Amino acid sequence: MNIGHASKASGVSQRMIRHYEKIGLIPAAARRDSGYRDYSDADVHRLRFIANARDLGFPIEEIRKLLDLWSDRGRASSEVKALAESRAADLGRKADALQAMRYALLDLATRCHGDDRPDCPIIAQLAS
Repeated sequence: MNIGHASKASGVSQRMIRHYEKIGLIPAAARRDSGYRDYSDADVHRLRFIANARDLGFPIEEIRKLLDLWSDRGRASSEVKALAESRAADLGRKADALQAMRYALLDLATRCHGDDRPDCPIIAQLAS
């Protein structure tokens, strides 16, 4: 199938498919006589795997490891679990940081009069 069909079937944009091919997450697609890329069902399955991993917050290098583990039938599931737990811990730290930023913004917004006066604790905090 061409890149457009592979994109629709996998839910991955054509631009990202080209990028994943360039960085080696997917093998270089075979080329038709016309020069167009030709993707297989296995390529689409791999693209879906990558998309699902991205949706769970895995960075490219960890996706590369997951792809290696996926293709290794002799893998230890403990390796996969360790990657997932590590990613979950990182996401938890990011969620805590986002929550702290949210609280800080809500506090500043609460202290701002939000009227025609020029004084504003939000601006004052940003300028400090």
